[in-house]
Amino acid sequence: MPPAATAGASETDDVRAAAAGDRQAFQRLYRKHVDRIHGAVWRLAGYDHARAEDLTQDAFIRAWQKLPGFRHESAFGTWLYRLAINVALMDIRARGADPVDMLDDDHLPDAGQSPFCAAERGELERAIGKLPPRARAVLVLHDVEGWRHQEIGNELGMATGTSKAQLHRARGLLRKVLGEQT
Repeated sequence: MPPAATAGASETDDVRAAAAGDRQAFQRLYRKHVDRIHGAVWRLAGYDHARAEDLTQDAFIRAWQKLPGFRHESAFGTWLYRLAINVALMDIRARGADPVDMLDDDHLPDAGQSPFCAAERGELERAIGKLPPRARAVLVLHDVEGWRHQEIGNELGMATGTSKAQLHRARGLLRKVLGEQT
């Protein structure tokens, strides 16, 4: 069997075992997927490490609870990713449109995680963190995570046109914060 098929079968076996209550199998799934999940919710959380840690843990707790109902219609990683994004989006909704607090340098990513120099990266991360939560969510989901507007609209409960408008707004706010002329 090719290595890729073996790896897929191994994950499928771990998913089935974890759904039956095998904590070690779930731990293997956690280790395999935690970095991607944390990265996605961290960006949606406005680069707040503590909040991202909480949301990541909430996502995996929810996955453990819902795993027996996983129908294998998609890859486990896809299912888990969508579940985690939903956890982060519910957090954004629960916080409403409250302004995002200014970020300090402790919330910025480590050097090497971005193609920008440290000063540019820091400035960009702070600017994204200052966006209103829904605008930030649309920007991150579209420009960073690669979602289509229809998917964003479905997840955020907004029309596709509203998603496009929020993205336009977010980009405009970023340009303003970064001092670029529109």
